[in-house]
Amino acid sequence: MNTNSRKILITGASAGIGRATCQKLLNEGHHVIGIARDFSRFPCSDSRFTPITLDLEGIDTLPQQLQAVATEHNDIDAVICCAGRGQFGSLEEFSYEQIRSLIDLNFVSQAYVARAFLPGLKRQQSGTLIFIGSEAALRGSRQGSIYCASKFAVRGLAQALRDECSKSGVSVSIVNPGMVKSEFFDELSFTHGDDEDNYLLPKDVADAIALIINARNSIVLDEINLSPLKNVVVKKKG
Repeated sequence: MNTNSRKILITGASAGIGRATCQKLLNEGHHVIGIARDFSRFPCSDSRFTPITLDLEGIDTLPQQLQAVATEHNDIDAVICCAGRGQFGSLEEFSYEQIRSLIDLNFVSQAYVARAFLPGLKRQQSGTLIFIGSEAALRGSRQGSIYCASKFAVRGLAQALRDECSKSGVSVSIVNPGMVKSEFFDELSFTHGDDEDNYLLPKDVADAIALIINARNSIVLDEINLSPLKNVVVKKKG
């Protein structure tokens, strides 16, 4: 039994990195509250898992919904923001609505989650806040203007909060993965190569997150960058 069990909230909990992180932390004995739009892909029967169905793209009602969760679960001591999606193309291929939608989900909703739970973490004088960024947060790339912008914004938020929260005993970290073999690429026109050194697994990112969660309270892993050994991009047929 884990004598250092924590109560951890994870967004994007039903798929990809979020799902792998839920499984990893549950296996380690932590209590996990998962937020996702649809849990049909993650039918978890673990008694230490609490699923909450919530659409982070519903920006207008999101503050009230998050505040309700924060009030009901006021003993959460770690928050991991995994939710997000990819959309790529030249800037002029995006409609104005698509620009707003991608920024809202990938950045604004993450800022809202942090805003909802940081006061509780600060009152406890301890806690962990982790953002999932991307290698797209490290440098701009062709066809990635809006996606990169959203991830650059998350990285800037994490860096600012790292400094802002340290006096309150709250650590803030960001993990920037490269291409991960997951549902992320299902709706995209490209994907990673087939060889094992062409992609990360969701478990690889979950392991990095667990390293942060299980670190001593007196240290902070500010930023972890993860990449496959070889970066191979393949255009899908059809």
